[in-house]
Amino acid sequence: MALRPFKTRFAPSPTGLLHLGNIRTALFNYLLARQAGGTFLLRLEDTDAMRGHEKFARALEEDLRWLGLDWNEGPETGGNHGPYAQSERGHVYKEYFSALESRGLAYPCFCSEHELAIARKTAIAAARPPRYSGKCRALSRAEAEARFGRGEPATLRFRVEEGRTVEFDDKVRERQVFNTDDIGDFIIRRSDGTPAFFFCNAIDDAVMGVSLVVRGEDHLTNTPRQILLLQALGLPLPDYAHIALVVGADGAPLSKRTGSRSVQELREAGFLPTAIHNYLARLGHTYEDNRFMALDKLVSSFSLTRLHRAPAHYDEAHLVHWQREALLHLSAGEVGDWMGDKVSALVPADQREAFVVAVRANVVFPADALRWAQIVFSDTLTISHPARAAITAAGEEFFDVARRAVEKHGADFKAVSEMLRQTLSVSGKSLFQPLRAALTGELDGPEMAKLLPLIGVERARERLSKFAVP
Repeated sequence: MALRPFKTRFAPSPTGLLHLGNIRTALFNYLLARQAGGTFLLRLEDTDAMRGHEKFARALEEDLRWLGLDWNEGPETGGNHGPYAQSERGHVYKEYFSALESRGLAYPCFCSEHELAIARKTAIAAARPPRYSGKCRALSRAEAEARFGRGEPATLRFRVEEGRTVEFDDKVRERQVFNTDDIGDFIIRRSDGTPAFFFCNAIDDAVMGVSLVVRGEDHLTNTPRQILLLQALGLPLPDYAHIALVVGADGAPLSKRTGSRSVQELREAGFLPTAIHNYLARLGHTYEDNRFMALDKLVSSFSLTRLHRAPAHYDEAHLVHWQREALLHLSAGEVGDWMGDKVSALVPADQREAFVVAVRANVVFPADALRWAQIVFSDTLTISHPARAAITAAGEEFFDVARRAVEKHGADFKAVSEMLRQTLSVSGKSLFQPLRAALTGELDGPEMAKLLPLIGVERARERLSKFAVP
C-alpha cells in the first residue's frame, strides 16, 4: 500500500486574535511539513453560528503571513479538498451522518441537558466515568419518529461498541490505550443540527489527506472517539502527536489573563517574526544548537523526538532575549526600517545610518529607538532623577570645563573627556556619568563617542551650559 503524502494542518477557530499558544501549534506543524517536503494545510474551524467572525479569520491569515508561515493548501491558496471553512462543509458532514445512521451506528437522543447533568453528577458521586447511560439507545424507529413528530429536539449519538479498547501510538506520548466502556455513546450532532467539533475535525482530517495531526494534549481524550468514527466510516487514520500545553506563571494554560499577548499586539510592539520563531520553536522542544537560527535552519533541525511531555512555561524574558538576537542579525538598513516612521521623522536622512549604528545595541523595540531619537535630536531634554543627582554632585565647574572642551574639540568625545580628566583630575564614573547625564538626561545608554557627533556641537554646548557657572 502506497504511503500517503506527508501533510500537517493548523485548524484554528476564528473566535478571536491568535495568541502565542495557537501560533506555537501552527509553527510546529509548519516546521514538520517543510522538513518532510510535504504540505502545510490551513483550515478554519468555524460554524454557521460564528459567521460574524470573518474579521478574525482574515486577521489570523494576516498573522500567519506576517510570521512567514505560508500554507500550501487552504483559504485563498486553494487545493483539491476545499472548501476550507467548516461553515461551508455542511454537505460533507451530512453525508457521513447519513452513512452512520443507515448502518445503525448513530441514533437520535432526546435526553435534555438537565437529565444529562443529573446523570453525570450521579456517576461521579459513585466514582464511575461520567459516560452516557444509553437511555435512548434502544428507541425504535417508530418511537423516535413519534417524538420528532411532537417537535422534541434531539442530538445524534455515535453508538460505541462495548468491551473494546482503542489503541494508538502517539508520536510524543507513545502507546495510548482507552477502554470503550469508559467512553460511552457520544454526541456527533447537536440538537440544532450543527456537527460536534471532534466529528467534523476528524472527518476533515481524513478526507483532506492529513497524515499527521499535531495538537495540544488537551485533545488527547478526543482521539479515541475520532478513531472510532473514522474506523466505522472506513476513512484513513492520521498519526497523532499531542504536544504539551504552554502555561503561564500560575501553571494554568496560557491566556490573555496569564500574560499572553496576541500576535497583532506583538507585531505592533515591534517584535520581529524571527524572534517569535526562535522562542516558540524552543518552547517545549530542544535544539542541539541554541544559537539564533533563520526559519529554514529551524525547519531542518526540528524533531518530534525532541518534544517535551512536561508543560512548557511561557517566559517573556526569553522572548525578549530572542528579540535582541534577531535585531543583531539585521542589517543597518533593515533596523532603520524597523524603527519606523516616527524615528525617521526625527533623524536627519544623512545621519540615519550613524544613528542606527549608535543605538542598535541599546534598543529592543521601536519605542526604544524613538526615545533615543528624541534624546539626541530634540531641543528639549528630560533629565531623570538619577541623572540629575549625578549632575548636582559634579558641580558647576565640571560643566564649565566640559562646555569649553566641546568648544575646543567639537564632537570628539575622547578629546573632550581627556580635557576634563586633566583639568579636574576626575576619572571613571565621576567623569563619565555627569557628562552623559547632562548630554542625554540618562546615566546609561549607547556609547557617547557615537552619540556626541549626532547630538552635535551646538546642542551639546547648550545642554552643558545649563549646568555650568553663570
